[in-house]
Amino acid sequence: MTGTDFTQGWVNGWIITIVLINLVGCLWLLWWTRKRPEDHIAEGESMGHSFDGIEELNNPLPHWWLNLFYFTIAFAFIYLTLYPGWGDAKGMLGWTSHGQWGTEVEKANNRYDRIFAEYAGVPVAELAKNPEAVKIGQRLFGNNCALCHGSDARGNTGYPNLTDADWLYGGTPEKIMETVTGGRNAMMPALGAALGGEQGIKDVAAYVLSLSGRQGAGDATAGKAKFDMMCAACHGPDGKGNQMLGSANLTDNIWLYGGTEVAITETIVNGRQGKMPAFKDTLGEQKIHVLAAYVYSLSN
Repeated sequence: MTGTDFTQGWVNGWIITIVLINLVGCLWLLWWTRKRPEDHIAEGESMGHSFDGIEELNNPLPHWWLNLFYFTIAFAFIYLTLYPGWGDAKGMLGWTSHGQWGTEVEKANNRYDRIFAEYAGVPVAELAKNPEAVKIGQRLFGNNCALCHGSDARGNTGYPNLTDADWLYGGTPEKIMETVTGGRNAMMPALGAALGGEQGIKDVAAYVLSLSGRQGAGDATAGKAKFDMMCAACHGPDGKGNQMLGSANLTDNIWLYGGTEVAITETIVNGRQGKMPAFKDTLGEQKIHVLAAYVYSLSN
């Protein structure tokens, strides 16, 4: 159900009715209780109730206090009329949360566009040495990238660490700009069925482990033959990967999805799919320029 559906038909009328009942009910309750019902007891006289030495007197609310309650109810009627409060009524002022957001964005753009325009003329590598520019880039990163890469940019399982020197697509300023602007779509096919069953999978996993100086349960020699046939086209015959394809280097100890034998086997059997969204339309070229400078500064 959309917001428009929610405020149409009987639902819209029901919302208005509930609001009116609450406001009118509060007004009536104040009027009804403005005096004590025990009219036969004079104001200031004892009500005949006492506890722990405290005696209840027939004292109504002070007029200023009572008038304050009346004022809040009147304010509620005025507020709900000026702003969208009566069901789907737009309000006399025409205010909307979306319009307010747009106004704030426009103010921010008018204020900061000049700064981004100045930074746009500075090369990314040089801008990465500017503390103020890096701070701005860090805020852009926190708002747009930290959800996946972490607030410290060290990544998580399936999300690259941006603070080291290991880059799937390259860590030059140009490549970082390219990645942020257009996003990335990574895909490793599932090879479980193509490797001849469980033993073939174990052999390839053992060979992959051997590339970083470790041993697995399978036969690494047999695994190399299958690797050369099924995996070398992307990861290279030496397993060092290919940044043009975004294929990982398998010879170090940096693993995007985990480097244990179990994790490697899972990757071989099921494949992997990774997607980084494009920020071209979200941030624009000038903000991406500053963001790239921050990312570049993390590993340089």
